[in-house]
Amino acid sequence: MRLGIAQVELGRRVGMDPGVASPRINQYENGVHVPHHTTAARIARELGVPLAYLYAEDDQLARWILVWTQLSAAERRRLLRELEA
Repeated sequence: MRLGIAQVELGRRVGMDPGVASPRINQYENGVHVPHHTTAARIARELGVPLAYLYAEDDQLARWILVWTQLSAAERRRLLRELEA
């Protein structure tokens, strides 16, 4: 986990009952269930990642999203111009 905390702790931090937090977070991580948008937003905020990160279809896209959020607006514009060229 990104924060280095247990699933139950993450669940507790986003408002889940501790008795169900660990299995629910595990089901979200394994794609068994998809959290409601507001729950996903809380999880992303707690993990310090953009919401899109949680929905990335593969690890490379997830990494790209994290890098993108760390770029300045000017760097984003420059990179987009390069990619579109």
